[in-house]
Amino acid sequence: MTIFLTGVAGFIGSHVAEALLARGDQVVGIDNMNDYYSVDLKRARLGRLGGRSGFTFIQADVADREAVGAALKRAEASGPVTGIVHLAAQAGVRYSLENPYAYADANVVGQVIMLEAARKLDCLEHFVYASSSSVYGANTKLPFSIDDPVDHPVSLYAATKRAGELIAYSFSHIHKLPATGLRFFTVYGPWGRPDMAAYLFCDAIMAGRPIRVFNQGRMERDFTYIDDIVAGVVAALGRPPAPDARGVRSMLYNLGNHRSESLVRFIEVIEQALGRTALKNLEPMQAGDVPATYADIDATRRDLGFEPAIPIEVGIPRFVAWYKDYHGIA
Repeated sequence: MTIFLTGVAGFIGSHVAEALLARGDQVVGIDNMNDYYSVDLKRARLGRLGGRSGFTFIQADVADREAVGAALKRAEASGPVTGIVHLAAQAGVRYSLENPYAYADANVVGQVIMLEAARKLDCLEHFVYASSSSVYGANTKLPFSIDDPVDHPVSLYAATKRAGELIAYSFSHIHKLPATGLRFFTVYGPWGRPDMAAYLFCDAIMAGRPIRVFNQGRMERDFTYIDDIVAGVVAALGRPPAPDARGVRSMLYNLGNHRSESLVRFIEVIEQALGRTALKNLEPMQAGDVPATYADIDATRRDLGFEPAIPIEVGIPRFVAWYKDYHGIA
């Protein structure tokens, strides 16, 4: 099979590409290589894929109609594209306060462009796309279920990801396009993003700088290890949704660890893995943030056979080992 994968130089995208290549798929990956965070890190991720048989990289932006069309045309030249994994997005809750247009372009316009291109493919079997636990917004009932209302986003990032879900549903309804959205819960692991907590904390602790601990440390997150996320994405790709009562083939699933860890415990495990104690600046809750996330994965288990296996006590030491190796720290 030929799988078209967007955001291939990203954290999750590069890992998913590796898994698809390992099982024998052809992967055509695109990424715009923007500088929201280190382009060198993105290039290093691509470097791990570049020598693999069956992998093709095309630099293209999902918000550019012509570039997406040209990339898909090139992909189809080597065989029919049977699956799309659309992971490209402008990530980060806090950055959405500074640069809202980047989120509208990548997460809304990009979603429309990708779906419009997808519906024109003759052999496409499934369109899988990234959503986020952020869509649960101001909800207080835990764990978060896909049946919960998601009408009160507390950040623009969350609003754009919810918009992406609604746009996908409309394409499924109108064009009979099988589409599955995956709500990711705080993903971490080797090759992770520098703007995420694990990386930020390691950077600060190793440099002797205080770490910023929001909401005075009264935060909980459903931290999900990258290998578990990849298993969920690949499982979803192979299981296009059946028609619902209206004949619409559209589904949403949570991909989380199904356990909520306190931020304080998360920091403790990082300290233990680094062998250093963190200096902590206790700060108020940040705008757009939420105090707790926790995934209900009953539907994901039932339909996708999803079973997360890596707790933070295992995943964080793996991340720290990668972090030290990547930065040349003995």
